[in-house]
Amino acid sequence: MDDRYVSASPAEDVIAGELGAVRPDLIPGYRAALPGARAAVLTRLWRGLAIDPLPWVVRRETGTAGLTMHLTGGLRLRGPHPDPYATAPYVTGVELDGRVFRQAGALVRALGLPYATGFAEELDHSTASLALSRAGAAANGGRPEPVTGWEWEQRVVDGHPYHPNCRSRPGFSVAEQLAYAPEHGAVVELGLAAVPAEASLVTGEWPDSLRDGNRVLIPVHPWQAAHVLKSPPDGPGVIPAHPLMSLRTLAPADGTAPHIKTALSSRLTSSVRDISVYSVETAAAVSEFARILSERLDGKLHFTRTLGAATAHSPELAAVLREAPEVYADAAAGERVVPVGALEAAGLTRSPDWLHRFAPLALSVCLRVLELGVALEAHGQNLLVVLSADGEPLRLVYRDLADVRISPARLARHGLPVPPVAGRLITDDETTLRRKLFGSLLTGALGSAAGSAAVFAEVLAAAMDGLPATEDSRAVLAGPLPTKALTLMRLSPGVTGDQWTTVDHPLG
Repeated sequence: MDDRYVSASPAEDVIAGELGAVRPDLIPGYRAALPGARAAVLTRLWRGLAIDPLPWVVRRETGTAGLTMHLTGGLRLRGPHPDPYATAPYVTGVELDGRVFRQAGALVRALGLPYATGFAEELDHSTASLALSRAGAAANGGRPEPVTGWEWEQRVVDGHPYHPNCRSRPGFSVAEQLAYAPEHGAVVELGLAAVPAEASLVTGEWPDSLRDGNRVLIPVHPWQAAHVLKSPPDGPGVIPAHPLMSLRTLAPADGTAPHIKTALSSRLTSSVRDISVYSVETAAAVSEFARILSERLDGKLHFTRTLGAATAHSPELAAVLREAPEVYADAAAGERVVPVGALEAAGLTRSPDWLHRFAPLALSVCLRVLELGVALEAHGQNLLVVLSADGEPLRLVYRDLADVRISPARLARHGLPVPPVAGRLITDDETTLRRKLFGSLLTGALGSAAGSAAVFAEVLAAAMDGLPATEDSRAVLAGPLPTKALTLMRLSPGVTGDQWTTVDHPLG
């Protein structure tokens, strides 16, 4: 079926209409990018439909022609053999009772699932925004080779490698995406909200440059100011900054200041991210804990320190100042720091030999951290690699400790202090700890870097061959691997927290 005859979704038409007003020159590139964006989002959705424990899937049958799902009500859904590690779009259409669907949103609507309407709208928006991102990246194709970390991060165009909402940005107009999204090469002017000292909470070192007499100046993202706070920041001046992969964290354009994590209350993939008052209260203590932990890692892993955090006692008005990962690279020696999620943009994942050198480093270090008592959320955004001048992986950097899991029992065995945190971060449950790390590192960062089950199998086998035999390393090889049930999570709005499923182990 020719994609020229696929009807555009309302979201695709809305973005085309807005482009006509703000960037008409991008319309041809946007239209040309739509078929590929549809396949990319449909591929991600097909992965979720194939592996998530969806209650309306009665059974799945694998045959020579592909996968057939038998659904409640007698419907049958057919598509290609799923590869849970594939990142290239390989699904251009799936068949539901004889009708072929080439758009993820249209397929979800046809399935008639509970909560399908909202999810379908997100999928439509993800598709249209992805086409916009690809068109913008193509228009910026003449940019020089990245040098700084933020330049590498802005080369990541497609977003999350497996989430069907990889580029969903609800509440963002086309003009706002072009102005604030990293892949469009944006420079964002952060406003400063002036909060009386007695009405704010500050931990760590808050710099004098972010104070105005007896007022604390909290950096505010312009989208947050316009759509959530509903008023412009009232403090003096602005901070021009480059948005990173996470959109809400930015690198100041002057290159001298720490990264700024802002409150940005929009659902970009699975959940709304904010900066809780509790996280501000504990920021300094958690950062000190990470420093102590890093001393046990022989210089192979550094944690970016939280230098300061401030909030107006509201998750909607808060900011965190965090060390730039580049602090842990020797610029004079030509070293650079690249997030694992940007390795493909850097051209490194095209070399199996390079992956064979990187995977043992990532696995050995992250398993050692787990043994000490911390399960990292080591996905492609949080985990970064320090590269030598000729591209060799030397050591790792980890940022953002907001969603790790910490085991007091494991820490105690190694004489490490338990940081003053509570709630979901603290657990001694072995399944929870391993699920957190394996689901982010194995079926996330390393799996997506490999880009297919076949390549990942080779890389993982070689990496595991030289690792010490521990309970955790043996668990890596024991049966199916955990991964987040991303599609189920979007179809279960009443369920909080992560939901999980498993995928076939690449080594069989």
